Amino acid sequence: MKIAQVGYGYWGRNLMRVGCALKKAQMVLCCDKDPAAREMLKSAHPNVEFCDDYTTIPERADIDAVIIATPAGLHYQQARSALVAGKHVLVEKPLCLTSREARNLIALAKKNRLTLMVGHTFLYNDAVQYVKEKIDAGEVGEIYYASFTRLNLGSIRHDVDALWNLAPHDISIVQYWFGEKPDGVSADGISCLQKGIDDVAFLNLHYPSGRFAHIHVSWLAPYKVRQAIIVGSKKMLAFDDTSPDQRVMIFDKGIDRKDLPGKADALPFQNFAQFTLIQRAGDILIPKIPFREPLQVELQHFVDCAMKGQKPLTDGWNGLEVLEILEAAEKSRKRKKERLKK
Repeated sequence: MKIAQVGYGYWGRNLMRVGCALKKAQMVLCCDKDPAAREMLKSAHPNVEFCDDYTTIPERADIDAVIIATPAGLHYQQARSALVAGKHVLVEKPLCLTSREARNLIALAKKNRLTLMVGHTFLYNDAVQYVKEKIDAGEVGEIYYASFTRLNLGSIRHDVDALWNLAPHDISIVQYWFGEKPDGVSADGISCLQKGIDDVAFLNLHYPSGRFAHIHVSWLAPYKVRQAIIVGSKKMLAFDDTSPDQRVMIFDKGIDRKDLPGKADALPFQNFAQFTLIQRAGDILIPKIPFREPLQVELQHFVDCAMKGQKPLTDGWNGLEVLEILEAAEKSRKRKKERLKK
């Protein structure tokens, strides 16, 4: 399968590096408007053709698929033109900027029997998949809540804010882990460096099952953090993507409620004697999880799905689900900011 890539920035260089090592695929073309990109590509991948005009790519019969790693505002038009021309498409997150655009891309891909996939790379992380297995197996028990923290100093974006830039990672993870759509979304944020572009954002998700998730993102922090904590009725679990050898830790600890005989249904409790809270502290398990580069797993999955006509893990519907949450968060932020102005 012959692939063209659009965008050769920071993440685009990673995509090209991994793409050139794929099985049953060949990176044949890279497109970028930055003149410096040509020299960087020539040095790193001399056998890959370069161009600076994307509009020439969809019409090329020798291109089977397109990987899009450009600013988010360009995703929709570039993905649409590739799908119209009969190319399979992988788009970096977010899939596009509105759910209406996402639905159009999904319909177009279905009509033309093409693979549309979004780059929610963390879902191809072996540690994230390990946590999913433990949740689904019931080892954590009833999930009470999950808390996500994603902080760093930079990179500062000008086209999207911290919520749209960073939160899609954690939204996609929590949706994968929980397997249900939230029925309540609220968000807040502050602009420190650029007017109208939040550098810090807080997102709260409420689910029909009673689960709750909190996401804190910022590109204005003193150090790098990529952590998630899940608290359940049986166990607690921590995921740290920055740890070299302790990416997942499972804590056999929590608070158990022991009701007195005949008092289990006495709610609300009339006095403290009617119930007892017992703190439980057991072992800490640090499982050995073989590490594969998530980006390599993701790109190979894209190639395999496109060639076999299979449904990707992060298909267009997965991208749409994340977009709908981001749109709801955007409405929540605007309402709060409007109230503050009054």
